[in-house]
Amino acid sequence: MRSPLNRDRELPDWPNAEASRFVTAGGLDWHVQQMGEGPSLLLLHGTGASCHSWAGVMEELANDFTLIVPDLPGHGFTAGSLRGGPTLANVTKALAALLGELGRSPDAIVGHSAGVAIALDYARTHTPDIPVVGFGPAITPFPGLAAKLFPAMAKMLFVNPLVPRIFAATTRIPGETERFLRRATGSKITPGYLACYEALLGNHRHCEGALEMMANWDLDTFSDGLGEVTNPVLLVHGRKDKAVPTGAVEGAASRLPNAQLTLLDDLGHLAHEEDAEAAAELIGGFVKEQSAAPSGHAEGDHELDER
Repeated sequence: MRSPLNRDRELPDWPNAEASRFVTAGGLDWHVQQMGEGPSLLLLHGTGASCHSWAGVMEELANDFTLIVPDLPGHGFTAGSLRGGPTLANVTKALAALLGELGRSPDAIVGHSAGVAIALDYARTHTPDIPVVGFGPAITPFPGLAAKLFPAMAKMLFVNPLVPRIFAATTRIPGETERFLRRATGSKITPGYLACYEALLGNHRHCEGALEMMANWDLDTFSDGLGEVTNPVLLVHGRKDKAVPTGAVEGAASRLPNAQLTLLDDLGHLAHEEDAEAAAELIGGFVKEQSAAPSGHAEGDHELDER
């Protein structure tokens, strides 16, 4: 099975490459990084990214947690395809198989963007008491007409084999990846992260995997079931996020029975990359707070914290 990125050529220069391993589970050859000691913390990246997105956060949290950080199906160095496509349910099922093969049950899950939907779906179906932290959560449909057009557009782009190749070729133009990410996310990309995104977005198979995941998800149905997620949840959103509207995150927080919302000034969609120290502090603080709570639930549902 071939992965989008070449593990022999590109993995040695990847962040935390020394923590990388490959595990066959759920029909995939997963690339997963594992490091640290303590309670197990599962970190899930967003569409179009890879495990590298958590590199700074991992350095901050490795002293307190065992970190499990996979490349999602179709992304990075993970190889293979899911039978029936990468629907949310299929991705969650495959992730459960990976964790089973690793012999790990997460004590908390952290996700970014689309990874928040996977985190919530896994928590709801497998571990209804553990805390979930979501950065830049893409867990409800886009507002207005885009809610109907975007899924159809993603499907059309995915079935056209030229589109991922054209996009990948475009991002290989010097400076274009940085310009694209700034327009799409509102975040300031540091050189280390930018080098990873240049490798990812310049690879047409990785772009194809990201489009395929978007084309197979049904956020309408998922968002309708947010009221069933009883886990304690912390949503974290950058006010300069150009990918996910603040109003959509506020709406999602209000529909989750046991949610808190923290808004961060001066940060965009990649807030956890822009300020890994602050992100790690939010994650560690929330997870420890929930572990100490007798009922496993936080006090003050739907609390808003502005920073």
